[in-house]
Amino acid sequence: MSKQDGSSREVSADRVDDPAAHVMHVDMDAFFASVELLERPDLVGKPVIVGHRSQRSVVTAATYEARRYGVNSAMPMAVALRRCPHAIVLEPHFDRYAYYSKRVMQILGDITPHVEQLSVDEAFLDVAGARRLMGDSWTIGTRLRERVYSETGLRCSAGAAATKFVAKLASSRAKPDGLLVVPAAGTVDFLHPLPVSALWGVGGKSEEVLVRLGLRTVGDLAHAPLDMLRRAIGEAGAQRLHDLSWGRDPRPVTPGHEEKSIGHETTFETDRTDPAELHRVLLQLADAVGQRLRRAGVMGRTVSIKLRFDDFTTITRSRTLAEPTDLGRRLYEEARSLYDQANTSRRPVRLIGVRAEQLTGDVAALGLWDDDEDWREAEQTVDAIAERFGAGAVRPAALLKPVIKRRVGHGDD
Repeated sequence: MSKQDGSSREVSADRVDDPAAHVMHVDMDAFFASVELLERPDLVGKPVIVGHRSQRSVVTAATYEARRYGVNSAMPMAVALRRCPHAIVLEPHFDRYAYYSKRVMQILGDITPHVEQLSVDEAFLDVAGARRLMGDSWTIGTRLRERVYSETGLRCSAGAAATKFVAKLASSRAKPDGLLVVPAAGTVDFLHPLPVSALWGVGGKSEEVLVRLGLRTVGDLAHAPLDMLRRAIGEAGAQRLHDLSWGRDPRPVTPGHEEKSIGHETTFETDRTDPAELHRVLLQLADAVGQRLRRAGVMGRTVSIKLRFDDFTTITRSRTLAEPTDLGRRLYEEARSLYDQANTSRRPVRLIGVRAEQLTGDVAALGLWDDDEDWREAEQTVDAIAERFGAGAVRPAALLKPVIKRRVGHGDD
């Protein structure tokens, strides 16, 4: 059974007033799938999977009805459909997700300026300054969730606590469509019964190591000797997990948190070997990355590509530019060069991706002369046309062929 199917839901049914629980984590419920259902209300309550229906694609998102069959995001579509053969598959629309993400973040910004966006569908808030006008964290969380639903038709869950780590855990426990406030005095009682895998940084391998030591719950780890933890997982990891197990997390909410990178990638139905065709795909992906960079008001200092071959081996290659860029054409030229150097033997390609990294919002970094002035003017014109007539209204001539389907890459991939 899926761990994200809502079966372990826990909420604060009654008001909880604790001034120390001012850190809030807000997470949209099955965001991509829920956005798709706004256009298909007839499918509400049914198992729906968002993604491309092909053997090579992966699940982008799934409704809670589909998750109950063990369907999760990033799962191969073939596996998902074996687990839930009667699921309805909908194609993703990333422009819609960006639109609703912006609306939700604007609502959060109306509550408090202290908003740290983590991804397209989740954010931390520090609501300490909003208490005087709006009340305690329980009241703020309740009103916030009601407003998100009334203005967008989408549901979200929220957790409030004294620290980021516990607030994020609380929102996860409250899913779907719930609110859980963990008072500072109740932090340890909340944490210690949870499985040790609930701690940030405990993945499959480290969980196996800890369980072999008899540490199955957060409470087990909290009471374990630090020397034993150091021998098992190292000095830094031992101290960090020990602190988290007691609810210690000094990180503040940091407004203006930016994506670390922006990228797009695609998986082919059949492996590709033709360099000309792969160059066209790189151009399409680079063009999409450039549009997202300009929309976010940032530029990338490094261009990287990702290649997965027919034997599933995966490589990445990157190059740092003399000056940062937000232009698809410049990204394409670098990505094409990286591809040509990386695949001289023309191995069959299963997946290909382009990413801009080391993002900066410093437009002055362009320098006095802009060698890409002509391309910049052209791409800004395309942006204006897309804003008015929709994405795809104008695109490079090299792409005037059947376009591939792509999936978005988020900042913390």
